[in-house]
Amino acid sequence: MRMRSWFLAALLVAAAPFGVRAQQPGAAPLKDIPYATSSPAQRLDLHLPPAGAAKPFPVIVQIHGGAFAGGDKADSQLRPVLAALARGYAVVAINYRLSGEARFPAQIQDVKAAIRWVRANAARLGLDPARIAVWGNSAGGHLAALAGTSGGVAALDDPGLGNADQPSSVQAVVDWYGPIDFLQMDPQYRASGLGRPDHSAATSPEGRLLGVARADARDRVAAANPETYISADDPPFQIQHGTRDPLVPTQQSEHLAAALRRVLPPERVTLQLLEGAGHGGPAFETPANLALVLDFLDRALRR
Repeated sequence: MRMRSWFLAALLVAAAPFGVRAQQPGAAPLKDIPYATSSPAQRLDLHLPPAGAAKPFPVIVQIHGGAFAGGDKADSQLRPVLAALARGYAVVAINYRLSGEARFPAQIQDVKAAIRWVRANAARLGLDPARIAVWGNSAGGHLAALAGTSGGVAALDDPGLGNADQPSSVQAVVDWYGPIDFLQMDPQYRASGLGRPDHSAATSPEGRLLGVARADARDRVAAANPETYISADDPPFQIQHGTRDPLVPTQQSEHLAAALRRVLPPERVTLQLLEGAGHGGPAFETPANLALVLDFLDRALRR
């Protein structure tokens, strides 16, 4: 069924005179639109805000988590991000090649290809190509952070995936409990006592992503670390992490925030630790917390 819907979406795009048909605000989302053609995983869903929202719409590219090996653009991880529709944001939920299909950097290359697709189709869809944020959780948080710090890094981009004339930079990042420095995860687990230090093996999620045991791949780990690429022109970041996360140590987000603050003005980096929260869960999806995230996006994208 997944392959069939991808094929039907491909026919829709091929039939449209300008690459994709426009969607009316408030209409049902456009689903399974290919943003590249090298894998069936390279597709997205487009959700537009209710009728009456001001065009062009700022865009949130939602990146699902799932240990780089699972998850889907339409699963429950999308639900909190859709709260942004009521504030006039368009939401582009993407799938990307998982570690069972392709090794790093294929995943971030897909994210960047999807961002370029948004820009290439922005005019006919009523989207604002100058106001694009990424929002991801867990593995998606890692990819969101990496997209934020690695704008213009050729080694993490693949123009052959399409729309090479468009930039893949973003204007804001929401990172929910993403793993950042893979080499430090096990030492941090041991220090906190909250998780099981098993992320140094080739069979770990990070090992499968990189295709090698982390201890044997320091250069590849550095290439996958968003901190490697931090520069003064990076966009604003909002980072949230639960203090009782048993899967990704809280120190991952603390260290990323500290590294960003050494380069960016303090007001451009927000770290919020959710007391008692685990790896996601209801604490992240309360109306009050979602309002914090959306307020951050408003400040970053509606100036």
